[in-house]
Amino acid sequence: MDATCARCEDRLPGEPVAPSSARDLTFQALAVFAFLLGLRYLTWRWTSSLNPSALAFAVMIAAAESLAFLGDVLFFLSIWRITPVASPPPPATLREIGASPATPDRELRVDVFIATYDEPVELVALSVRDAKRLRYPHPLTLRIHVLDDGRRGAMRDMAREEGVGYLTRPDNAGYKAGNLRNGLQHTDGDLVVICDADTRPLPGLLEETLGYFRDPRVAWVQTPQWFYDVSPGTPLPEWLASRLRLGPAGGALGRGIELLLGPITVGGDPLGNDASTFYGVIQASRNWCNAAFCCGAGSIHRREAVMESALKQFAQEVTAATRRFADRVPDRALRRPLAAAVAGAAARRTELMPYRFHVSEDIYTSIIVHADPRRRWRSVHHPRPLTRMLSPQDLLAWTIQRFKYASGTLDIGWHDNPLKRPGLTAWQKLMYLATIYSYLSPLWLVPLLLAPVVFFFAGVTPVVAFDPEFFAQIVPFLVAKRLAFMVGTWGFRTWRAEQYHLASAWLHLKALLHVLAGKPLRFPVTPKTRAERRFLRLVAPHVLLVAAMAAGLVYRGSLIASGRAPADTTAYLVNVFWSLYGTLCLLPMIAAGLGRRPGAALA
Repeated sequence: MDATCARCEDRLPGEPVAPSSARDLTFQALAVFAFLLGLRYLTWRWTSSLNPSALAFAVMIAAAESLAFLGDVLFFLSIWRITPVASPPPPATLREIGASPATPDRELRVDVFIATYDEPVELVALSVRDAKRLRYPHPLTLRIHVLDDGRRGAMRDMAREEGVGYLTRPDNAGYKAGNLRNGLQHTDGDLVVICDADTRPLPGLLEETLGYFRDPRVAWVQTPQWFYDVSPGTPLPEWLASRLRLGPAGGALGRGIELLLGPITVGGDPLGNDASTFYGVIQASRNWCNAAFCCGAGSIHRREAVMESALKQFAQEVTAATRRFADRVPDRALRRPLAAAVAGAAARRTELMPYRFHVSEDIYTSIIVHADPRRRWRSVHHPRPLTRMLSPQDLLAWTIQRFKYASGTLDIGWHDNPLKRPGLTAWQKLMYLATIYSYLSPLWLVPLLLAPVVFFFAGVTPVVAFDPEFFAQIVPFLVAKRLAFMVGTWGFRTWRAEQYHLASAWLHLKALLHVLAGKPLRFPVTPKTRAERRFLRLVAPHVLLVAAMAAGLVYRGSLIASGRAPADTTAYLVNVFWSLYGTLCLLPMIAAGLGRRPGAALA
């Protein structure tokens, strides 16, 4: 851990990609064009191309394509435009962030919460020391608190030596959300900064973000999470020029490719941890419709918004429990005293949750706060990374983290669907839906990945023929969709994210089945140290799929070459191409499962 931090200590985030109205307009035109071509293609697929000799298989693949198309539409809508944001000047006093005129004015109070459970003490100490370096242009009461759910003497001693607060509790109810609640109960800051154990604030965090709170409706500000230990890789022009020894010609070729496709690096980010596309495109695109959600670490919260929303939720749950009982009492004279007694009992049993007790407490709390119909709280995504964090160090840690994200988000969609929650605007509902729907990707990715295997071994295709009409329908749609994606994410390296999105299909399928089966959600802490071993069981499905595609490719090829199968060369080449693409996406995760060191994974 010390070596990892020391090796990356001098790394700082770069400047965010600047919004561009011209790029937005180009993207929107391409997205609409792709949408129309997609509708044209799917209409043809369902009405004219289903293979009658394998109708069940054909319908399954067409349904998968339709679900994938809906995912494309939701993604394009979720990145429809990026509105530039600029933070107002930092406020100097309480009145400047919307305090009641009846409240005596004073300097701001800011609490920094560093939540920890079992992370190394030395790692938390780095976060504490960086928090102590926060600067602000006005007098400010800044208090740093280590929220230790591990109840460790060594952590208490570290907090004492650093001169910061130390808070713990007798149990771990609610896990991280309960830990944060305990912090709120023992502090009184007007604004609260949320940090994980490895979240190291940069000095400008407060002076760049507190200005947003001049708007009294701003409930929280989320900053991008930047992983400073992620290997940046080698830029493609440099890699072609030096590693492949192509010299100036290689450099020119690389620059030409990047001109068409955007920045490309080789060998970097082997675990797909770089979150710049998510924060720089997806979250940034939600500012205009007030739908940027909280992602936990690196966020700043208005205490009033968090506590008021929690109290309203508490009151609603107590009232609902009381009504369910009182409505069953036929004697109206008895209803009121019984209702009062039931309300008291319900209040004692109901938890007050400033942060929802849930594995995805950040997005769940965002939904609740956004849905307040009276206050209409706003959220802001700030474009510049102002904290640095450690990424998952191996495939096991990555899997624990991503399974938690997937199962938590799917659980929200299943048990408390934002589409049914009153108070959210139509655009907010759509944005939350896009997030939830993205974790349903195995419903279409798994059938599409298995389709080549079915063809190779059974000779079955989902279309009547891979003829010129098929290509005339699908190629324009795929080209338009790719162009829209490229322009919409211009300036960001997206290839690794694409690879891991496809490779995560099995993990997301497990999360979906976990939620549908009603199994309890797990609250594991993402390990912060690298395990020096292989994780073959985590990539067994990926290895089997690649092996099946490779074996099938050889098998079908030998049948065609020997004349024992129809020489449908076009169908064979289409499935070979899709198999190679799938294999290329699966290889980085397989390499990580085999224990390859970061930076050694395949590009």
